[in-house]
Amino acid sequence: MQVRHNAPLAPLTTFRLGGPATRLVTATTDAEVIETVREADSTGTPLLIIGGGSNLVIGDKGFEGTALRIATRGTELTGTHLELAAGEVWTDAVARTVETGLAGIECLAGIPGSAGATPIQNVGAYGQEVSSTITEVIAYDRHTGETLTLTNDECAFSYRHSRFKEDPTRHVVLRVRFALEDADGLSAPIKYAETARALGVEPGDRVPLATARETVLKLRAGKGMVLDPEDHDTWSAGSFFTNPILTDEQFTAFRERVEHHLGAEAEPPAYPAGEGRTKTSAAWLIDKAGFTKGYGTGPARISTKHTLALTNRGEATTEDLLTLAREVVAGVRDTFGITLVNEPVTVGVSL
Repeated sequence: MQVRHNAPLAPLTTFRLGGPATRLVTATTDAEVIETVREADSTGTPLLIIGGGSNLVIGDKGFEGTALRIATRGTELTGTHLELAAGEVWTDAVARTVETGLAGIECLAGIPGSAGATPIQNVGAYGQEVSSTITEVIAYDRHTGETLTLTNDECAFSYRHSRFKEDPTRHVVLRVRFALEDADGLSAPIKYAETARALGVEPGDRVPLATARETVLKLRAGKGMVLDPEDHDTWSAGSFFTNPILTDEQFTAFRERVEHHLGAEAEPPAYPAGEGRTKTSAAWLIDKAGFTKGYGTGPARISTKHTLALTNRGEATTEDLLTLAREVVAGVRDTFGITLVNEPVTVGVSL
């Protein structure tokens, strides 16, 4: 276990933003993770948990307390059942399942971050969500001081949400278990229309696992969503806003605003999201509200490849980023009556 004081946190995030932590602990075993959490809780010390840092916006003043970087490692594959330590690099884990010939998470290739973060956000992309393959999450319960095994149902997964995100101060994810599929080297059925088009197949078809992964990586790279130190479009947290889910009444009002601003022929994206609810596209809202690719003149700008990514062009501060985010939120709200919600976790700051 490594301990540093007044340690920079910006290098531990994909935004490369944020001030230092009073104390930074890097834990490489579950026991070290639990020991650090217990120590912080028993002394009343504020605790910030960091995995891959791909979903964090840390304030410029940093974090007064203990930052715990989970760097545990461990992969156990038994048949089609996979267990990952929380600190395992997610992109590497996806690559290994594809090499092994197991389907279920191949379309989640290229997503930065750690395995332990995936159930918290119910990470999803290109027609797959981790909630469809996670069977159990092993977590330390900070309220009871016990290590628990939570079933899929007990995780209370929903769109980019879970019980872990609902109450972020209670559980610390230690390990995640998945049930994958042996489909003779083929992917899970392709669900996402863009992926199907890129593959030249119909939704519901299966393709070779490696082909599915490579296609998703190309799609993500084209949007600046695959980390590249030389490409400032990837100095981001990926999608900065979640796709809004609207009630029927809200969607009707939204369509009226669309017609008013864009004309009667304009048709907003609409996807079923459960009874009486419709999901629309945050990227579409941002673009149609006037915030196009590359928007901005300062050190924080919208990606030149994707309107949903806010980026650090190299010299930005967290306040620069938040100023841009607030401008986008206000513009979309004024135009369409929808308030966007940030996807990354904010530390010491808020929109």
